[in-house]
Amino acid sequence: MAETWVRSELWEPGIYVLRIQREHALNALNEQVLDQLEETLNALESKADARVVIVTGAGSKAFVAGADIGAIHGIPNHAAAEQFAERGQRLFQRFQDSPLIFIAAINGYALGGGMELAMALDMRIASKTARLGQPEINLGIIPGFGGTQRLSRLVGPGRALWMVASGEPVTANDAQALGLVDAVVEADELMAECMRRARTLAAKAPLALKAAKQMVAGSRDWTLAEGLAREATAFAQLAVSDDGREGTAAFLEKRQPQFRGQ
Repeated sequence: MAETWVRSELWEPGIYVLRIQREHALNALNEQVLDQLEETLNALESKADARVVIVTGAGSKAFVAGADIGAIHGIPNHAAAEQFAERGQRLFQRFQDSPLIFIAAINGYALGGGMELAMALDMRIASKTARLGQPEINLGIIPGFGGTQRLSRLVGPGRALWMVASGEPVTANDAQALGLVDAVVEADELMAECMRRARTLAAKAPLALKAAKQMVAGSRDWTLAEGLAREATAFAQLAVSDDGREGTAAFLEKRQPQFRGQ
């Protein structure tokens, strides 16, 4: 029977926790983990109550310490290597494109594919013990799951090139200064901080929450004119939705809104 390396569970209404649990290998990514990540993402997206997902790794040492080096070493040819990279890229892009909001709870090492996964998520909260980096250069390769592209968009090309070309990791505090993570907390406060943020988000109008993610994520690729046009359309759709009417009415009537996702 195949091992279960990825699990998700409902923690509170609207909030799920996805945990990569290959602790003996520092939660490293192999084909089975990637398969189960995709299956778990499919399942979460099918849940009508899901709003926010906290993604973390089992144990206290690693979020995800990278891809399985043995698997990379065993890639037989150029075509297979390209397929391996494209598979990881497609999966991580799905997290970015998903209507759900994902918060990375970085509880230790986030290296290589682990940092690439974290960067594909919407928000990143790190424990003070976390270390983040793209060390692939030390193996004679470069990141293949989107690291060169997302890192430069987050921290700028000069800083990204240094991290990719040197392979040197950064501390959690340095990652925050670079804009790579959004907040740094004590290790024993990490999940509580992620839950605090998740509760705030899960309480918002579902359609507006999805639109907020879509608009902000799209701003990386759209021209300003295109982004403004899309924003106006999304605003108009929400303003006349049931939730939009309810939210404005509740404000005027000085009561809490009751959003239904319509």
